[in-house]
Amino acid sequence: MSPSLSRRAAAEGIAAFALVFAGCGAVIADAHFDGTLGAIGVAGVFGLVIMAMIYATGHLSGAHINPAVTLAFTLTRHFPARDAVAYAAAQCAGAIVAALALLAIWPDEPAALGATVPSIATGSALVYEIVMTAFLMFVIMAVATDTRAVGAAAAVAIGGTVALDALFGGPVTGASMNPARSLGPALAAGEWTSFWIYIAGPVAGAAIGAVAYQLVRDDHHLKEAT
Repeated sequence: MSPSLSRRAAAEGIAAFALVFAGCGAVIADAHFDGTLGAIGVAGVFGLVIMAMIYATGHLSGAHINPAVTLAFTLTRHFPARDAVAYAAAQCAGAIVAALALLAIWPDEPAALGATVPSIATGSALVYEIVMTAFLMFVIMAVATDTRAVGAAAAVAIGGTVALDALFGGPVTGASMNPARSLGPALAAGEWTSFWIYIAGPVAGAAIGAVAYQLVRDDHHLKEAT
């Protein structure tokens, strides 16, 4: 028997809290301690916290941890629309609480609490967010919806993709790929510069990645094999 919607949403909120507290906390610590972690360290933290939360909550809620992922699953009919609002609300709430906790710990707001702000033109930053999120969602669809994929190692594949995106996209846009991850620090720090790209980019990218995997998977071959 699967957990109730409230319990599944709570798991999503906790996972989103962990993502923002650990990931944005790494950004803040890196800025405060003069680059101790570096870009590789910060990217690694984001990848590791996602990996850990997938292992911890995947069997409870599916470990979306991202409103764009929830929406993409809904659009491709892998998730019931009636549950999507509760998931997205919980994800955003968890991210906001984490950002407020960081604000309480770091009241001087080093690195704007990990807020995502593009370092290039807005249009180019939007393309980056779309492409990075499409990469991520393509991998998520593979390991979450296809029995031929990696199975128990799904968390490693998804966490690795988050870290990869953060390595090449972090200096460019902050590598959000997640509206909730951007919302929490933006609200806590009052940093709304080009915030819309962190909604539009991940939502569009997740939809593209999900549809792309649907197009390339060979369901006919899979049915024949079984």
